[in-house]
Amino acid sequence: MSFKIDRGLFKYDFTDHHAVLCVPVDADVKDIRKRYLKIARCLHPDSCGAANAEDKQRASQLLSKLVNPAYEKLSQDRTRAEYIVLLSQMGKRLVQESASIELKSDLARQLAGAPNVEHLYKTSLHKIAETQYTSLDEVLSVIAVISELNMVYLIRTAGKTPTTSPSGGDKATKATNAPTSPPPPTAPPEESVAEQYIRRAQTLMTKNQFAPARIELQDALKLEPNNGRCHSMIGVVYYKQNQMTMAKVHFDRALALNPQDEMALKGKKAIEAMGAKQSTSTPASSATKPADKSSGGLFGGLFGGKKK
Repeated sequence: MSFKIDRGLFKYDFTDHHAVLCVPVDADVKDIRKRYLKIARCLHPDSCGAANAEDKQRASQLLSKLVNPAYEKLSQDRTRAEYIVLLSQMGKRLVQESASIELKSDLARQLAGAPNVEHLYKTSLHKIAETQYTSLDEVLSVIAVISELNMVYLIRTAGKTPTTSPSGGDKATKATNAPTSPPPPTAPPEESVAEQYIRRAQTLMTKNQFAPARIELQDALKLEPNNGRCHSMIGVVYYKQNQMTMAKVHFDRALALNPQDEMALKGKKAIEAMGAKQSTSTPASSATKPADKSSGGLFGGLFGGKKK
C-alpha cells in the first residue's frame, strides 16, 4: 500500500504528523496520546472491524508505517520540540509563498477566508477525526485535506510557533499587555499509552477474563517492551491459561528487569513447585493444572481478588 500524499504540507516534502493523527498543530501531549490510542484501537488487527484479511493487513500497515511513527515523533519531548521548530519555519516560508499556493479542498478555501480561523480550524478537525480511518480507501485523501487545513492555519497565524499558546495564538497576542497571572499548578504526570493497556488488562484479570487481558498486555509490550510489570502480568495470564512455558519466559524477563518483582517471584515459584510435583509422579489430573484458577488464589491479592 503506497502512502504518497502530495497536498498540504506534504507537497513541500514535509511529513505532516499532525495530519496523520488529525490533531491541531498546537495540540498538547495529552490530546495527542488520547487521539493515538483511539486510532490504534481502530487499526490494530486484533480489534479493527475490517471484514477480511486483506483489509486487516492494510489497516496494520497504516498503523505501523504511518500512525505509529507520527505518535513517536509527537509524544517524545525532544523529537516533538525539534519537529515544532521545523513546523514553525515551514509556516514562515508558507507566508512568503502564500500568493502562489493553490488550495484543492473547499474546506481549506473556506478556512483561508474565515473571520474566526481558530474556531473553524478546530471544529473542522474535530469533525474529520470522527471518521478519518473509517474507510481505508479514503485515508490518504482525508489526511491530505487535514494537511491543507494545517497549512492554511499556519499561514493565517503568520507562522507562529504552535506551542506558544495552548489556547490559540490570536488570543495570546492580544493579551500581551494584560496583568500576568500566577502559573497554574503543576499537573500530575500523564499516564502513558502502555499504562492504559495495562490498567484495562488488570481490570479484566480481576474478572478472570484472561484472553482479552492478554491482548491488552501484548499491545502494551509493543509500546514498552521493557516494562517489567507488564511482563509479570502477562506471565500470570499465561499461567492461568496453563501455558507454563510462555509464563516462565515472561516471569524470567520481569525478574531480569526487577529481581524483586513480587508477582514474577510468586509465579516462578509456583511453576517450579508444579514441576517438582510432576517429577514425583503426581497424578496428571492434579499436576498439570494451575492451583489458583479462582481470583482468590495465588495471584488473587495482587489484582484485588478475594483474599482467603
